[in-house]
Amino acid sequence: MIRGIDVSSHQSTTFSTSGLSFVFIKATEGRSYVNPKLTAQTKHTRDGGCVAGFYHFLWPGNITAQAAYFVSKAPEKSGDLLAVDWERTGEGTRASNAEKDRFIREVKRLRPGHRVMLYCNRDFWLNHDTTSYAGDGLWIADYVTAGKPRIQADWTIHQHTSTPLDKNVADFASEDALREWATVD
Repeated sequence: MIRGIDVSSHQSTTFSTSGLSFVFIKATEGRSYVNPKLTAQTKHTRDGGCVAGFYHFLWPGNITAQAAYFVSKAPEKSGDLLAVDWERTGEGTRASNAEKDRFIREVKRLRPGHRVMLYCNRDFWLNHDTTSYAGDGLWIADYVTAGKPRIQADWTIHQHTSTPLDKNVADFASEDALREWATVD
């Protein structure tokens, strides 16, 4: 397995990339928020030699507009990964299964040259998901031993802790294997 992290505006623009193969960066949320550190965090990720991934925090409603907003703001480079963050909003609401699925499909339509993944926590996967649709891969949050999330489904990335920041492992033998998978022909 290979290691990575995910960051948002809550983290600095100079996080350590030592020993990391990938970094996911929060790009957008809803239809109006853009991470103010997106450009700097992207540059730092790429300068550190890591595969870059970008995620959108999904709100219920206006799914087509949210997908268009995300792809208009997320950097676009061959081999970049894209993901939707499906969890409870600050208002306690959540997008439905149908909205989650539609968002993934719309982003895949708008950016056909990129892998599009689903990020959710174990509770959402086991208790809210009814379609098991994760696009090109499931990125599961379950704070247990790295690489051993407590789910029966195949997973691509496992977020195993949030201390001191969100740490992840990916089910790839090497960074080169991740880069090969991420490059969609």
